[in-house]
Amino acid sequence: MNLYGASGHAKVVIDIIHSRMEEIHYVLDDNPAITGLYDYPVISSFGPEVLRRGTLVTIGDNEIRKKVVDRLDGPIFKAIYHAAAAVDPTVEFGEGTVVMANASINADTIIGKNCIINTGATVEHDCVLGNYVHISPNAALAGGVVVGEGSHIGIGAVVIPGIKIGKWATVGAGAVVIEDVPDNATVVGNPGKIIKYKNEENEQR
Repeated sequence: MNLYGASGHAKVVIDIIHSRMEEIHYVLDDNPAITGLYDYPVISSFGPEVLRRGTLVTIGDNEIRKKVVDRLDGPIFKAIYHAAAAVDPTVEFGEGTVVMANASINADTIIGKNCIINTGATVEHDCVLGNYVHISPNAALAGGVVVGEGSHIGIGAVVIPGIKIGKWATVGAGAVVIEDVPDNATVVGNPGKIIKYKNEENEQR
């Protein structure tokens, strides 16, 4: 497989890959100043033949990750999870999703494409996560939570059962979400309150 993005997030994904004894063929990055990551050379100039092996986009920012995936001319590698993650066999994954060490994903959960389930996160039974979602370290989703495309759940945040979080929303670190969250909203605090919306300046014009 290839990794696209030689960032700190890539370092954690490399740990996942090593835990599964998978092989990394190329590490790719748009920045020519980055020439290596651990023992892997990083290349910024490559042809379509490189991308035929399948690629994981190792970029933590959800919007940038989506832009890179959209322009890649080649297949996305299958979902992969750390050997130290607890993943129920009924969980369904979309391609390109990565699950870090000590994460727990429980029965009948559906996780979309190119998601990040970070270190120590908990995703309980019957949750549904859209594409490009990022669940940060030690965040916890209770049963039946729905998270829309591109949304980011911050470090240590808690979402109670049955909550629906819209697309491209942000839940701040340590927030406790007890009400549904609309698209593009940013929620912080305990209990969680909406403090702003993405692109709200453009919406007012």
